[in-house]
Amino acid sequence: MCDQTFVAATFGPCDNCGTASPLMNIYIKNEPINYCSFCVEVMACQGLQKGETLATLKKECESLKKKLEEDRGKLNDVELQQVAEKVEVVGALSIKTRRVLKGHTNKVLCMDWCKDKRRLVSSSQDGKLIVWDGFTLNKEHGMSVPTTWVMACAYAPSGCAVACGGLDNKCSVIPLSLDSNENCAAKKKTVAMHTNYISGCTFTNSDMQLLSCSGDGTSALWDVESGQLLQSFHGHTSDVLSLDLAPSETGNTFVTGGCDKKANVWDMRSGQNIQSFECHESDINCVKYYPSGDAFASASDDATCRFFDLRADREVAVFQKDSIVFGASTVDFSLSGRLLFVGYNDYTINVWDVLKGTRISMMFGHENRVSRVRLSPDGTALCSASWDNTLRIWA
Repeated sequence: MCDQTFVAATFGPCDNCGTASPLMNIYIKNEPINYCSFCVEVMACQGLQKGETLATLKKECESLKKKLEEDRGKLNDVELQQVAEKVEVVGALSIKTRRVLKGHTNKVLCMDWCKDKRRLVSSSQDGKLIVWDGFTLNKEHGMSVPTTWVMACAYAPSGCAVACGGLDNKCSVIPLSLDSNENCAAKKKTVAMHTNYISGCTFTNSDMQLLSCSGDGTSALWDVESGQLLQSFHGHTSDVLSLDLAPSETGNTFVTGGCDKKANVWDMRSGQNIQSFECHESDINCVKYYPSGDAFASASDDATCRFFDLRADREVAVFQKDSIVFGASTVDFSLSGRLLFVGYNDYTINVWDVLKGTRISMMFGHENRVSRVRLSPDGTALCSASWDNTLRIWA
């Protein structure tokens, strides 16, 4: 019948009956229509067979989901930790804070590394976007964005531009200049437009396309030059909080996580949701692909991180401890994939052994929630962003 329905924050005339009422934004074959709740019910009932009701269809849907889970469980012959029993234990880590980047006057919400392994960009609740030199701590560019809560930022693969978005529902691309005195923000170009806040953005493998995810429950692929919508992705029933692109240069998939507790894998070419995982008990704050692209990890407010194998089509590991009661806000892998770095709301960063499922180390330094952890492209350093207004580089 339709790809997805979700309640949008709109009020107006129904496209079907014309009655002014709260509207549901429904996508049929990727085309949006605005119907009132009564017309939605009528439309849903039009395709029913004799003796069918919405209640019986929901019941049948739940039983089919349960059967799928049972069949999936039959293939669950061995746990990841059992396979890794004979693997050597990771030795003691000596990871310390090497740099502290100070300059934001409010919570740092996001950051991203440049491919040159030296520069990074950060966005903050103070409405500022700062490009840093990670070696010298110099601020190469400081740009004001016309909104507070700049929730997402990303470096272009070429290093010549950055993208950002937030509560203004827009995702903008800002070209960078070698002249640090030039006003880069004046060249800002709006590329993406959603109907709710921008929660995440990333360039594809070129500067010409941008992926965004939003609180309106959708993700979208945009052409940077024209600002044209190339593909939209509907499948979440609530806010989409995070996305990550498959690491392969020819990869055409990405993963999203949201407030509906689901992690969905998408095909960028068709716009289809090709895999879906629902194991968490609360919002999924962050998703990150394994370096090989065959798996991904998710961090959730339920204080756990989960590891999903795409080939096995199931969850293969859970990273949790009884002593961890605060939500996990961000996650990233080491270059080899053996280590998992997780930022928590209790101001710490935990390091987990992916194969054995054990915690190896804890990193202390931040004085508020850790909002982002990202490994440098060469794997030699880790950068963390925090609500304590600072970024830290660890090595």
